[in-house]
Amino acid sequence: MTPPEKQTVVEIDAGPVVTRLDVPATGIVRVRRFPAGGTAPESPLNRYGLIMESDAPAAVEMSRDDAGIMARTGAGSIRVAADSGRIEVCSASGKDVFRETAAPAISDAAEVSLAVPDDLQFFGLGDQTRDRIEHRGTRGDLWVRNVKSYIPIPVLFTNSGVGLLINTTRRVRYDLAASTPDRICLTVPNGEWDVYFFLADSLPGQIDLYTQLTGRPFLPPKWAFGLWFISRTQADAREFVDDCRAFRQYGIPCDAISLEPGWMAGNYDFSTKKDWHPERFPIPPYAPSGPHNFLPAVRRMGFKPGLWLCCDYDLSWEEERRLQRKAALESGNAEAGDVGTFAAGYEQDEHLGGIRRMDTQTIPEEPWFEHLKKFVDQGVCYFKQDGANQVLSHPDRLYANGMRDDEMHNLYPLLYSRQMSEGFAEHTGRRPFGFTVSGWAGLQHYTGTWTGDTGGEEGPLGACLNCSLSGHNMTTVDMEVTTPRGIHFGFFLPWAQLDSWNYWRHPWYQGERIERIFREYARLRYRLLPYLYSCAWEAATTGMPLLRPMPLAFPDDPASTEQMRQYMLGPALLVGAFTEKLHLPAGAWTDFWSGQPALGPVDMVTDVPENRGGPVFVPAGAILPMGPVMDYVGQRPDDELELRIYPGADNAFTLYEDDGETFAHRNGEYRTTEIGLESDPNGGVLRIGPARGAYPGACELRKLEIVFCGVRGAVSATVNGERVAVEPAESERGPEWRITLGRVPVSAPIMLEFRASDTRCDRR
Repeated sequence: MTPPEKQTVVEIDAGPVVTRLDVPATGIVRVRRFPAGGTAPESPLNRYGLIMESDAPAAVEMSRDDAGIMARTGAGSIRVAADSGRIEVCSASGKDVFRETAAPAISDAAEVSLAVPDDLQFFGLGDQTRDRIEHRGTRGDLWVRNVKSYIPIPVLFTNSGVGLLINTTRRVRYDLAASTPDRICLTVPNGEWDVYFFLADSLPGQIDLYTQLTGRPFLPPKWAFGLWFISRTQADAREFVDDCRAFRQYGIPCDAISLEPGWMAGNYDFSTKKDWHPERFPIPPYAPSGPHNFLPAVRRMGFKPGLWLCCDYDLSWEEERRLQRKAALESGNAEAGDVGTFAAGYEQDEHLGGIRRMDTQTIPEEPWFEHLKKFVDQGVCYFKQDGANQVLSHPDRLYANGMRDDEMHNLYPLLYSRQMSEGFAEHTGRRPFGFTVSGWAGLQHYTGTWTGDTGGEEGPLGACLNCSLSGHNMTTVDMEVTTPRGIHFGFFLPWAQLDSWNYWRHPWYQGERIERIFREYARLRYRLLPYLYSCAWEAATTGMPLLRPMPLAFPDDPASTEQMRQYMLGPALLVGAFTEKLHLPAGAWTDFWSGQPALGPVDMVTDVPENRGGPVFVPAGAILPMGPVMDYVGQRPDDELELRIYPGADNAFTLYEDDGETFAHRNGEYRTTEIGLESDPNGGVLRIGPARGAYPGACELRKLEIVFCGVRGAVSATVNGERVAVEPAESERGPEWRITLGRVPVSAPIMLEFRASDTRCDRR
């Protein structure tokens, strides 16, 4: 193997077509095609920095011989044939994964046919189908469309250690062994063929490489993992404040609350002149951002208010500015010749000077986020980016960057989310959490999403699964609040929101039973915040999404690809949605609601309690950190922790903490605590390492309780060699044993040895 250094393989000139291989990072190989004598194509994703190629050395073995050129890593290889330019992609074992079936040619539509093995499975493609998560045998196209395909993503991952990203923003058509059983066909208009291949030994490994290239999932502020509520579009300031007060009075935790389009003076105002509706939301002109207005009032109750947006702005002006092209556009004679002049002796009409643009909404010299700063200064914490015109085609539009809709349509939602995210961060110094309905490759780096006008049931579940299998992390739906099943699903997602829209979907208007169920789920959600936030940090560092479809969590389980109504939420919670039936992979499991044991692999009908909306199971070895109930994030210090331990297998978990709000964690201001479980047939050892790192406001002492779950017999334990009291815990969740350690220093390591009188704690 050559010394680790960034390298580019020499191009292969096979007749009229040149094939070029670049290796931007270890495990990532870029393949481009272009006519002989031409230059390699450059995607808008590269132009605007949405592809983040690293300058770090790439460990790759490259060679050239009479047969062609090859790039090889420990996880696979790519060869380009010298005589034809055809490519062949192999896994680490040497197995062909993709093999080009014909010599490449340049045409108006770049079509590549690849032979594939019979057992190759395909995952990814984003939200463009909702009835399956394994896509072999299907055909379709990737184009942002309202409802039908909100977030198509031109990425394919496989079960054979090789994935690929089609590096374009144009419409992509695919045929995944639908027409010919052993071949796939990928077609991109305009003759451009630019693909990144990901060589990894697993599905998580491919997602890791993909999110290295297109951006890791962003780490949201901690409050984003609480409950979100959207008031009716007809609401006024009084109703908005009353909604906030009702959450507190009914004891339902909630952090974020926002307004739909009715907040605007002009309905669906796409312009930068938008303002508050003067009757519904009167704000005194002499105190536009004073502490006495309604937004600071709800902030003082612990809420983060947000606003609905629609946008049809030409965002390419700002992108070109970022490329330092603004001066060329303004002063490089691009427009100077268009300025009107008048000959002497003629009438001079002042209306006929200057230039005239067809786009009367965009202010070329003003970034889109600029006009939103005044609302942020008044107390707005985030914006909902509605589908509006961003999901519609603009067939006659010429953007300022010279692109037409065939290139900008899929790119536009991505630019929109980036400019919103970066605009908020630059203006406030705080982590943003906007959310949008549409996107393209790389969306995970900038924003959260919800599944738009599709409701909150099985269809949106499929959208969330496919987005997760495409590297996207923060997905949710408009929660269906009228049924326990809808509530169950809505709360067991990466983030949880309830949208009233034109209706009365407030929990306290659903009847006593639904209100009670909703409250219990909301409180459980807040208790899970230490777990959810730690999993979000894992996503931000490895690309592993919080919501994990079964093929991602259990790739060796042959039944995983058929599971459309269940998923893992992090490593410890197996969630069933809109079903009582579950497939449990191999190993021991515990019913989260009842504490009853089960042994997989098995397909089973679960016994869901009357006050719950679906099953939840926990695997043996799980470590589940939970906090106290609170009305909103930050209401109380993070100085209480309950560790729920499910013995029966070895495992580890990293508890992550930071200030939950700023970017200080990027400078090392955060704390991690390593927790490890070693199990044996009679009990085991739980090790809690000393907290590593620090951040302002971090607690030094923490009230710590440890609960052993699903253990049938009495438990005895020692902590650092000294016997401690173990008490049976009263719980709906079956047999539990609690150890209360009181307030302990987070810097002190803890070794807890435990034994059980009934060895059924080991159910392997």
